[in-house]
Amino acid sequence: MPLIAPRCPICLLLALLPSLIPAAHAENALRIEQLQRCGDLLEQERQEFCLRIRGLEDGDLRVSLGERELPAASIRREGEQLRLSLASADHRSAPLWLEQGERRSNPVWLSLRGSHVLAATPAEVAKNMDGLTTYVDLVSLIIEERFDGLKEARRLADKYGARVVGAIAPLNTYQLRLPVKNLTERDALLLRLGSETSVDAVIVEESAAEGEAEAEPAQEKPDQDEWAANRFVDAVNYYRRRIPAGESPIKPTPIRIGIIERNVDFDAPDFARYLGDCRPQQPRTCLYARDADKPDNHGSTVTGILAAHWDKGGNTGFLSGLEKASGGFEVIVERNSDAGITANIAASVNLVEDGVRVLNWSWGIHRVGAKDIQGDEVDSLIRSGLAMSGYEELLEEFFLWLRSKHPDVVVVNSAGNGSSFSGTDEYRLPSSFVTDQLLVVGGHQRSGRTDVAVDDPAYVTKRSSSNIDMRVDITASACAHASTLRADQRGEVHCGTSYATPMVTGIVAAMLSINPTLTPEQLRMLLRRSAMTIGGDYDFEPMDADDLTAPILPSERNYELNNEDVGRSARLDMQKALDLAVQSRDRVR
Repeated sequence: MPLIAPRCPICLLLALLPSLIPAAHAENALRIEQLQRCGDLLEQERQEFCLRIRGLEDGDLRVSLGERELPAASIRREGEQLRLSLASADHRSAPLWLEQGERRSNPVWLSLRGSHVLAATPAEVAKNMDGLTTYVDLVSLIIEERFDGLKEARRLADKYGARVVGAIAPLNTYQLRLPVKNLTERDALLLRLGSETSVDAVIVEESAAEGEAEAEPAQEKPDQDEWAANRFVDAVNYYRRRIPAGESPIKPTPIRIGIIERNVDFDAPDFARYLGDCRPQQPRTCLYARDADKPDNHGSTVTGILAAHWDKGGNTGFLSGLEKASGGFEVIVERNSDAGITANIAASVNLVEDGVRVLNWSWGIHRVGAKDIQGDEVDSLIRSGLAMSGYEELLEEFFLWLRSKHPDVVVVNSAGNGSSFSGTDEYRLPSSFVTDQLLVVGGHQRSGRTDVAVDDPAYVTKRSSSNIDMRVDITASACAHASTLRADQRGEVHCGTSYATPMVTGIVAAMLSINPTLTPEQLRMLLRRSAMTIGGDYDFEPMDADDLTAPILPSERNYELNNEDVGRSARLDMQKALDLAVQSRDRVR
């Protein structure tokens, strides 16, 4: 006879309680949902920042920036909005968070570096001839380096009846609001601006008022633990044991990482421990980000691969797994504004000037008409030729600036999910740039074979949506579980090169914590030397042009011409990469 549960209202309530707690907690939470420069964006001596807060109540409010509590005189409260006025000389870039009673907000990174561009409102965009959403009256000018950028931008603005409203000063790039009402007027004025001898390029932004995340076409999502293909757990175990090793311990270096994403959901158990003050010197991993309204968004999944708390939710963060042994990691999630690619670069410039060593770019765009490997047109994340030419110039200025001013910084970029060619500059940005400071990451998935070891090329297979070719440096597992609002619940599987990228970002950060003198060129070399393989032995000339990464060379296998890895594509081996980073310290000494 089957057992029947008694009709017990209290029992029923207790059974439902775990599912109700996250919702109640989120409703009463104190969260910073937005932080942006406001007021005069060109003012540097005293900068203003506007915050949108959820859960703000009447009563005392403490606002902390770094280790200092901000005085009440610098804070103006307007309902759920806060406006901060900070003297640049008195402060430095640091995490900012709020406290009210016993509640603490998520910490966000407040940069005083000054690069910021405005996003268009829904009323300030229109559809162009390609059917793409484009900004009508906001454009950016890259001023020739021999000119004083701000002075020249203001001269041009006066000449054409425009206003300078934003800037990326280190790149001599300035944003103008034009006196136009439609695309016909805009394009006519762009021709005149572009013909000015002081203007290197004009950047037209093509994105909606709310930006989009890079996604891959729907296809099968594997259920297996994909990270085993990159020896994720082996790498965590190695780091925890090797760094404090009794005979030859290593003093790890604190590393700061920047992620170009919009926000992270701090109501998810994966991220709840990062609320309030976080001190990486303990050492531990710290996370600074705006709060999202759902746990399975793009930013939360990308960030979770690096920083999710272990055994609490749907994800497992690599850097958080290294705690106690590490020197501390700071993960900054920042996107500047919703002004598309231009904002991504503005945020990247600020982060680099704030000391970030590794930038995670899980984004990219294709030119209209780009072909995939089957000869069909790519239909996601496409931009017009006009926009692509401006973006290309902006990215070139960024990497030239990196090489000149910050040669130790490395950018890790997703190869893309268009089943296309990542290295063709006519088709895709930014992965087509050839520079030592840009690592490009493709995606693979488990093959399902159980009769082969993890280091066998047949252990994984190419993710069919992943972009390919010689410009891709390495592949990593493309699928990860999203975060959830319920503790101990695994979220839906998300796949794409967006999620392969932070796997490489995390291992690069860990390698730098072991040996901070490693250059971007050396990091790439160690990643390739330590790599496992994927795919068949093509002898350098794959007949079907289906080479996923640049083929492994004999020089990456101790010049062994007959090594079985030669000619195959490179697959991330996280544990061996850490081992080579340790060995690189001995070579320096």
